[in-house]
Amino acid sequence: MTPKQMACIIHFMNSFTFYYPLQVRYEDLDPQWHVNNAHFVMFLEQSRFTYLTHTGLFDGKSFFNLGLIVADVHVAYCAPIDLNHKIRVGCRISRIGNKSLTFEYQIEEEGTGLVFATAETIMVAYDYHTHKSIPVPQEWRTKIAAFEGKEF
Repeated sequence: MTPKQMACIIHFMNSFTFYYPLQVRYEDLDPQWHVNNAHFVMFLEQSRFTYLTHTGLFDGKSFFNLGLIVADVHVAYCAPIDLNHKIRVGCRISRIGNKSLTFEYQIEEEGTGLVFATAETIMVAYDYHTHKSIPVPQEWRTKIAAFEGKEF
């Protein structure tokens, strides 16, 4: 294991309550035959969307009612993903502020736990009808705390 891979593992040593399995597709690959870096962010988006519906924070019906908008994304690439890797994305909310939530992710190989990337997104609570940020609803705090098993 490389020092960079060790740093990625140490960064998110705790296990996640929620994992989203993903199938690497041919279209995810770039000319070097590994997953293109931009597709890592799409993997995060897929896992975040599923996390939100799984926890009851979003019903998955109208994006105008989603209530979150991306403010910041950071990805640490640890190892290349190829077509034959079986991957999953760990996703959790690690922090809730007045108007924002911090999501943490770990893209890893199922079975071995080899870490391909760690990531973080800052999501702002947002009203798409008024185009303004809003306070994080208390109902969300309650649902997230119950799901993650910790207080925020």
